[in-house]
Amino acid sequence: MTKELKQEFTLKITQANKTQMIVILYEMLLIYLEEAKSAHARDDMEDFRSSIKRTKACLHELMSSLHFEYELSRNLLALYGYADRELTKADVRKSIKELEHVKSVIGKLHAAYETVSAQDTSAPVMSNTQTVYAGLTYGKNSLAENLADQGSNRGFCV
Repeated sequence: MTKELKQEFTLKITQANKTQMIVILYEMLLIYLEEAKSAHARDDMEDFRSSIKRTKACLHELMSSLHFEYELSRNLLALYGYADRELTKADVRKSIKELEHVKSVIGKLHAAYETVSAQDTSAPVMSNTQTVYAGLTYGKNSLAENLADQGSNRGFCV
């Protein structure tokens, strides 16, 4: 993942509610899947395995965030378990066929959660974070980000 993408995800996370956090995890997982496929195409097996490891980390975070008092959680756990097994097969076999199966499952879940996320109006999970204003400046097509409220007491409040 590029430095710019990491910064973008960091900004999204600081402003996300619970449903949006799940969408962000799906997006990160899909990016790591693409990186694994790209590494396989370059025949870089070390990067391939590393990308699968990152993909599985996102998947395990999704698994650990399930609330089992809801029936849907059991269904999601089964899908996540399937995806985890497919990622393990891809890693052992050094194959991308299994990655396509995972992409299909996670892509559909991502689309569904994006729809739900658009309807969720709850507050962000993190509070007391920096406010970032972005826009075009007087420079030639340059984008500037200005940080506001840069006090020493910022970050996650419990």
